[in-house]
Formats: sequence, C-alpha cells, structure tokens
Amino acid sequence: MASAAGTSEIAFDQSPHDYWKRPLTDRFTRLKTEIESGRLSLEADSEKAFLLGLLKALDIPASSQMLVFSTTSLQLRLISPANPRALFFNEDVYVGYIPGGRIEVVSIDPDLGGIYYIFDIPRGAQPPQIERSNRCMNCHASEDTGYVPGLVVKSVIPGPHGGSLDAYRQGLSGHGVPFKDRFGGWYVTGYRGAAEHLGNFTGRLSPEGLTKIPIVPGRLFDFARYPVSTSDILPQLLHEHQAGFVNRVVAATYRARELSEKSPPGAAGGAELDGVARALARYLLFADETPLPAGGIEGDPAFKADFLRSRRMAVNGASLKDFDLKTRLFRNRCSYMIYSAAFRGLPPAMKQRVYRRLGEALSVSAPDAEYAFLPPAEKQTIHNVLRGTLPDLPPGW
Repeated sequence: MASAAGTSEIAFDQSPHDYWKRPLTDRFTRLKTEIESGRLSLEADSEKAFLLGLLKALDIPASSQMLVFSTTSLQLRLISPANPRALFFNEDVYVGYIPGGRIEVVSIDPDLGGIYYIFDIPRGAQPPQIERSNRCMNCHASEDTGYVPGLVVKSVIPGPHGGSLDAYRQGLSGHGVPFKDRFGGWYVTGYRGAAEHLGNFTGRLSPEGLTKIPIVPGRLFDFARYPVSTSDILPQLLHEHQAGFVNRVVAATYRARELSEKSPPGAAGGAELDGVARALARYLLFADETPLPAGGIEGDPAFKADFLRSRRMAVNGASLKDFDLKTRLFRNRCSYMIYSAAFRGLPPAMKQRVYRRLGEALSVSAPDAEYAFLPPAEKQTIHNVLRGTLPDLPPGW
C-alpha cells in the first residue's frame, strides 16, 4: 500500500533502459550547459546568494525548504543538528544544500527517472563544474525506490551528531505512511498539535534502551544561514506524496518498457500492466492517504502562495492543487503530479491504462465500490479538471 511499485530488481543500466547512455531531457540537464558555459550567471558573493539564484533559475520556491539533520546523504560528515541539510523542490527537480558543502540535485527525466548531480559552489568568477553522480545510485535505486532511479525519504532517530540509532518505514514512501513513522531526523515547524511524529528529536542509547530527546528548530543553528526560517510541515507532506508518486511511476515506466520488448506482451504481460495501472490510479486518487492529525494543519502562507501559483484550472476555477488541510491534503483528491515529467514519461500502453482506470474510478453513473470514499460531486469535479487540463486523454474520456 505504501511501498514503491515493483519489488524485484530492474537492470536499469542495461537494454532496453540504458540509463547511462540515453540522451537526457530533464529540466536540470537542460540548464546545466547554460550554467557551466557561464551563459547563465549565478550570484557567487555567498553560498546563500548562489543557492537563491539557482532556485530561481529552476523555478523552485525557497519556501519549500525542509531541514534534515540525520546523516543520510553523500555529505554525511557535514550534517548534524547544528548544521542541517536543506532540501528544496518543485514537481520535477529537488535541490540539496549544506552550509559549507556541495550542491546536490535530483532532476526527474521523463524516460529514466532520477538524474543525480553534485557540484561545488563557485568561489569566484569561474562557473561550477557539474558532476553526474553514480554514487547516489546506492540508495536511489534500491528497495526504497522500487529498484529504479527515484527518491528516498528516510525517517530515523539520530544520535546527538546525526548518526542513526533507529530507523522507521524502510522501503516505504508516499502519503500512506503513518504519521508516527514520519519525519525522524527532520526539523518540523508550523505544526502545533500533539507530538504524533518523529520530527524534532535526537536520541540516546543506554542499557534501558532508546531515549528520545526533543530539540527545537533554530536553537542549535542560525536560520539566517538558510534562505528562509522554516522547515514547514506542509512542504514535508507534499514532498512525501511526491516521492511516493515518482517511485511508483518510474517503476511502472521501466516495467512497461521491459514488457514492450515482447510485442505484443501477451496475456500475462497485459495483466501485469493492468495491475500496475490499477495501483497507480489508486495512488493518484489518494485511496490510501493517511488522515491528517486531529485539527488539521495550517501550512506556511508563503509556501501555499508559491505552490498555488502554478495551479491548472477547469473552466469553473477548480484545481487539483486546491488545499483542504483539515482532514486530508487536497479538496479534489487527484494528484497534481499527473502533470509532472515523471507521469509524462509513462509509455503509452501504461498511460492509457491509467487513464482508463481513472475514468472508471471517477464514474458517477456506474460507481466503483473501490472508490466509494470519493463523493459524486468530488468525482465530477476531478473529471472536469482533468478533461480541461490534460491534452492526451483518450477520445470520449
């Protein structure tokens, strides 16, 4: 329910995938040449100024900032509760920054999934030299991602210096992960309810076992070193949703490509494609979403404004990005990630199956018991939004 699609290893570096040989079309790779040539000049007076320029060039809001202090990164020696790693994102690109460290980028390619880069922040006039990293694949193409190049969200109880003492929700990603297993090793701001998650804790081991020790965001470090003074719960919830989506869709893309080698794929292959499409439709429609804590959440106003800036509307003004935030994330429960590069990369045989299953799930005249949690009015709204904003729906959808 909460795991990435696919359970067996996929040879992503071999035919028909050829991860290391295929031409790349992801957003950051398209920008990379501009940065390295100096045609796109980014401010280099300070680390923070360079970061802000990079985020602007990638159309990533600084308000999406999340701070993680567990040593779950290539640059683990630099990370601690006193020097957390900052993560920023939009639907297609994810940027990591550690004060005193290197910039990390995960950019989602429509055909291949995650493309991983790391580079130094320039200290003078010379533009950065950007390295495509293969070391990232140790974690980013593992059980956590369905064995394809995807996104990893760790939840651990770190010791005083950031090293993991206990780990949670291994192999799971997405909006179905229980709150009690989330945010371990992350600073969380903007949530004033009961402590129903693992954020804002370090740990200590003793003969009696593991003791959790609360820590306050901003007490061990200065927020001024970062673009904003938040590590808001709303970006973290959306990041979790996106990670689960990307991992499932990329795994589906790889599996469909493998099956397309057998043309036609045969009855067994067709049944497998149908099963994957059914699971993707359930995820798109938030079928297994963990309810928000009692009382809901507010969300950082700056992030909400930035997030809603790219909303796609139906003629009546409804959008998939409209928040609920009382009991669930969104008013209209179909993921805005249906517009993302990851979804665009689905092979036609898989995408058309997903569209067909969505059409069945959203039917008001022939209701599907699997989607009884969606009221008829919400189904109709979602159907209208998709009809008005997706150009490649099947005829008559």
